[in-house]
Amino acid sequence: MDIFKQFLLLAITPLLWLGFSASALAQNFDVEEVSVMPYQQTITRTGRLAFKKTVNLSFKASGYLEFLAVDEGDYFEKGALLAALDNEELKAEKNRRFAELLQAKREYKRAQELFEKALNTEQELDLAKTNLESIRNVYQAAYYNLEKAKIFAPYNGVVLSRNTDLGELQAPGSPALQVAALEKNWVVKIALTDAEISQVRLGQIVDVMLPSLGQVKGEINRIPMIANTANSLFLVDVLLPELVLKQGVVAGQMAQVSIDVSSPDSVYRLPIDALVAIDDNGDAIIVTQQGSEVSQRSLPIYKLDNQFIYLSATSDQSDLTVVVRGWQHLDVVK
Repeated sequence: MDIFKQFLLLAITPLLWLGFSASALAQNFDVEEVSVMPYQQTITRTGRLAFKKTVNLSFKASGYLEFLAVDEGDYFEKGALLAALDNEELKAEKNRRFAELLQAKREYKRAQELFEKALNTEQELDLAKTNLESIRNVYQAAYYNLEKAKIFAPYNGVVLSRNTDLGELQAPGSPALQVAALEKNWVVKIALTDAEISQVRLGQIVDVMLPSLGQVKGEINRIPMIANTANSLFLVDVLLPELVLKQGVVAGQMAQVSIDVSSPDSVYRLPIDALVAIDDNGDAIIVTQQGSEVSQRSLPIYKLDNQFIYLSATSDQSDLTVVVRGWQHLDVVK
C-alpha cells in the first residue's frame, strides 16, 4: 500500500506543478484603470532667441557724419541724440529757401492788390499763387532735411550694429545704426506642423526654458497664415514680455518651449505598452479585465505618441481596467 501511495504521489506532483505554473503565469500581468478625459497634449519645440523688432536708423539728407555718441553694444535712453551730420550746408539751404519764400509771399500779395484794382489778370494772380505754393514746398523740404540731420533714440534700447564712422559721407536713407528695444522685444521662434498650428492660439501662455535663467513664461505672439515653402512648417513667435536685454541673454541662444494644448474630444489615455496590435480596420487591440475575466477588444485610435496611445471615446463611457503589461502571457491574446 505504501508503494502505491508513493507511486500515486509521484504521478500527481508534476500535474499539480504544471497547473500551479500556468495559474501563476496567467496572473503575471499589470492592470491600470483609465477614465474618459479630454484630449490633452504638450507640444515641445526648441527654437532660438531673437529680437521681435529691430530698426535701421538713417539720415534723410546727405552730409558728413560729425557726431556719433554710440557704438555696437551700447545702451541708450529714449530721446538721446545718437548721431548728427555737419549741418552748415543744410542751414544755408534752409535760409536761402526761406528768403525765397518771403519773396514769393510779397509777390503774391502784390498780385492780389493789382487784381483787386483790375491792373492784372486772373491768370497772373494764379501764377503768383502757384509759385508761392511751389516755393513753400521746397522750403519745407529744406527745413525737414535740417531736422533729420540728427538721429534721436526712438526708445530705450541697444545698438546692434554701427554701419558708419565719423567723417564719412552719408547717403540719404542708408542705415547708419541698427537698434533694438530693451523691453518686450525678445521672442523665441519655433516651427510647428500643420496639425499642431491648429491647436495653438494667439495670446496663449506657454513655458520657456532658458539655459541661463531657467523657466520663464512666454506668450504666443504671432501665428503665420501660410507655411514656409521650403519645409511646410509654420514659424511661430513666442514673446517673452518679462525678459529684458540686460539679463545675460543674447540673440541666437537656444530655448525650449512647451505648449499645453487640449481639445473637446474625449479619449482614453493608455501607456503605449498596453497596445497589443492594430487590426485591419486601423483600430487598437487591447486587453481589458472585468472581474476575474480578461478579454481582447478593439477601439478606434485617436492619436499615438512615444509614450501614450489615445483611444476615441465619448464622455458618458465607463472606466476601463486595461492590462498594460504582461498581456503576452494571456491565452486571450491571439
